[in-house]
Amino acid sequence: MSLKGKTLFISGGSRGIGLAIALRAAADGANIIIAAKTAEPHPTLPGTIYTAKEAIEEAGGVAVAALCDIRDEAAVQAAVAQGVAAFGGIDICVNNASAIALTGTLTTEMKRYDLMQQVNARGTFLCSKLTLPYLLHGENPHILNIAPPLDLAPKWFAPHVAYTTAKFGMSLCTLGMAEEFRAQGVAVNSLWPLTVIDTAALRIAMPANRSQWLSRSPQIMADAAYAILNRPARDCTGNFFIDEEVLRAEGITDFSGYAPDAGDNPLGADFFIPDAVFEHSPTRIQHRP
Repeated sequence: MSLKGKTLFISGGSRGIGLAIALRAAADGANIIIAAKTAEPHPTLPGTIYTAKEAIEEAGGVAVAALCDIRDEAAVQAAVAQGVAAFGGIDICVNNASAIALTGTLTTEMKRYDLMQQVNARGTFLCSKLTLPYLLHGENPHILNIAPPLDLAPKWFAPHVAYTTAKFGMSLCTLGMAEEFRAQGVAVNSLWPLTVIDTAALRIAMPANRSQWLSRSPQIMADAAYAILNRPARDCTGNFFIDEEVLRAEGITDFSGYAPDAGDNPLGADFFIPDAVFEHSPTRIQHRP
C-alpha cells in the first residue's frame, strides 16, 4: 500500500485527527492540501496551517497551506484551486472539519446550531462537491468523511439533538454520494472511532467528568484512514467504518500502542457506536451512561 504521489484535500487538517491523517500520508510522499482556518496560534488549540505544513514536509510529504473557512464557498473554491495549481489535481478528499457543542435543546444557542450545521453537514457537502470534478478524473479516488454510523437510537439524540443532526448530516452525505458516484468509481465512506480520541478540541467540548475517560491517540484514526484510502475505490464504497474494525481486518491485534497509559483499564466509548459493535469487540470499553 502507498499514497506516494497522491494529492489529499483535508479540511480541518491543522491539528488532531486531520493532521494525523495528513502525516500518515506524508510518510509515503503524498501531497497534502491543508484547508483550515487557523492562521494564527489559538489560545487553547494547538497548531496552524503553517505549523501543519512544516510537519507534513518534515514527514516526507509536500503541502499547501490553504487558509479556508469551509463555511465560505468562495474560500473553498480558492483552496481547491490553490491545491490544483500546485499538484495538478486531487485524488482524495477527507472531510474532517467539525464543530461540536454537547448541549440540550434549551441551552443550544442558534448561532452554535448554525455553526454545527454549516461546518459539519454543509461543509462536507461543499468540499465534496468542489473536489469531485477532480476526483472523477483521479486514479482510485476516495472521499472519506470523519462521520459516525447512522444509528438512529434515541439515546444519541436526546442529550444533544443539535450536534447529532449536524454530525449525521455528514453521514447522510456518505450514504447518498456513495450511490450517486458508484458507477463513476469514486469511493465515498465514513470512518469513526470506537473509543474516545484524545484531541484538544474534544477535551474542551467534553464536560469535566468525562474528559478523564481513557482515550486513544489520533494515530489509530490515521492508520485506519490510510488502510481505507489504499483500497480499490470501486470495491470499497458506502461503508460506515469503525477504526478498530478496519485495522483488525488488516491483521492488527495489538492496540496498546494507541493508548499506552491505559494498561488493562477500559477505554471510553465514543458517541454513536451501535450496541452490536460492542458485542463482538474484544476491547474493554466503558460505556456512556
